[in-house]
Amino acid sequence: MAVDAVDSASRTHDPVVTTPYGAVRGRYEDGIAVFRGIPYAAPPFGARRFRPPVPPEPWDGVRDAGEFGPTPPKPPYSEAFARLLADPVVPGDDCLNLNVWTPEPGPGAWLPVMVWIHGGALTRGSSAVPVYDGQAFARDGVVLVSINYRLGVEGYGLFPDAPPNAGLRDQLAALEWVRESIARFGGDPDRVTVFGESAGAISIGALLASPRAQGLFRRAVLQSGPPEASERDKVRRMVRRMATRLKVPATARAFAAVDRALLLRTQADVARLGSPVLGGPAFGIVVDGDLVPRHPMESLLAGGAPDVELLLGWTSEEYRLWLAPGGLLERVDRLGPVALAGAMARCRCGHEVPRGYRAIHPGAGTADLVGQMVTDHLLRVPLHRLADARPPRTPAYVYEFAWPSHVPGLGACHALELGFVFDTVEVPQAAQLAGPGAPQELADAMHSAWVRFAVEGDPGWQAWDASHPVRIFGAGAPHTVLGPRDRELALWDAESGRPGAPLSSPESTPSTRPRRPRRVMAVRPSSRPPRPPRAGGGRSLP
Repeated sequence: MAVDAVDSASRTHDPVVTTPYGAVRGRYEDGIAVFRGIPYAAPPFGARRFRPPVPPEPWDGVRDAGEFGPTPPKPPYSEAFARLLADPVVPGDDCLNLNVWTPEPGPGAWLPVMVWIHGGALTRGSSAVPVYDGQAFARDGVVLVSINYRLGVEGYGLFPDAPPNAGLRDQLAALEWVRESIARFGGDPDRVTVFGESAGAISIGALLASPRAQGLFRRAVLQSGPPEASERDKVRRMVRRMATRLKVPATARAFAAVDRALLLRTQADVARLGSPVLGGPAFGIVVDGDLVPRHPMESLLAGGAPDVELLLGWTSEEYRLWLAPGGLLERVDRLGPVALAGAMARCRCGHEVPRGYRAIHPGAGTADLVGQMVTDHLLRVPLHRLADARPPRTPAYVYEFAWPSHVPGLGACHALELGFVFDTVEVPQAAQLAGPGAPQELADAMHSAWVRFAVEGDPGWQAWDASHPVRIFGAGAPHTVLGPRDRELALWDAESGRPGAPLSSPESTPSTRPRRPRRVMAVRPSSRPPRPPRAGGGRSLP
């Protein structure tokens, strides 16, 4: 799919493209035009602090776009996670910027476009992470865009004197910039695929359900993150805890007056005991009646975004990234029944669920049972039900990444697939998570599937139907398995029909479309009608 529309003579000069706000000069790198740090919105500080994004000020002349722009304010990862996850910091206020990799920088090429929204629990990460280099996508005929957006309390704090979801509004502004500008970089604004992992996928779930984002993308990839919304009270508690430590009112005006470094340290201190497996305080997207008018999962199960094609998936052992680096795997194993009781409280389920997991996985330790339970509850169940709810004319495709990391203890953990999707397994930062010797043939297969989905809407395997086909990317050649998680998911189907079972989270909301009978357990569902989800759910995943 390589594109060679720009001759070698023209590539001896730096590429220049005129955007609606001014011209930018990029660089040719291995024949690909790369533009970094292009502002899509004004710096979100000063009078714009905690406010919705506004367009950038136009500039005269040609702006240099050779280096990554500033990254949004964020606390560093803990030492244990920093050994595995790269998270560069670029100082500066002009952090609402994006990057473009294109094989043909100029109008008229009409190439497919992919827009990457990074993860990091809505508190960390940026488009400058080396694993997210867009070279391979552009090499294969796709215009790749990656974006920054506000994080943590700056992007997802809930205040009485500021609109919520500022970070999600940033993402919407970036997509509007793509709609308006990408043709000048060789892209087709009518063939945009958004893709994201973890918190990036959760963000895409909210954008899918948002009326304001309709028409901005044609396809979407949700990697290890379901459509969800956080309880408003939960996010308010985060802000109040920070306010108590800072000894200021819990208002945007008061927080804007606090030293930025102190604000980040306080945020990190308040959030340090939370994790996706264990729960705890966290920032998250909330239902706001505007950009997010209702719970995203509720909206999508009711038929939202019916014309957007979906690619959905997870890794086999998501939880190992959350538990292995800090030694929690061993601690959970030692806790045994106490840990299982905690998982039941986290998932709001009865004893039948852990008993069922023990029967399905008789040799698994407590940490693995707890990890798989929570992963299924937070991630696989909602993604299964999202796939079930898609209209027949708009297919969904489902995958599982099963290759185990060469780093001891990580297995096929959360975020491990990213180097394979971007075909960047050889960069040192990808090896931090994957270890040495990651298989290039697996990167070739996975990356080409993502490209094919962006180009054709079909990644190369059977679309989701009643047989639950899942493409497995693991050891050996990729292959399709029917219903590989059906036994575990049958437990949650039974749980959601149990009289008195909590149905308040989107992960336990039944599909709006009939599902085939599970083959494993003979359960008698309750006749009690299910309640729709209220705003509340899991937390963003790293």
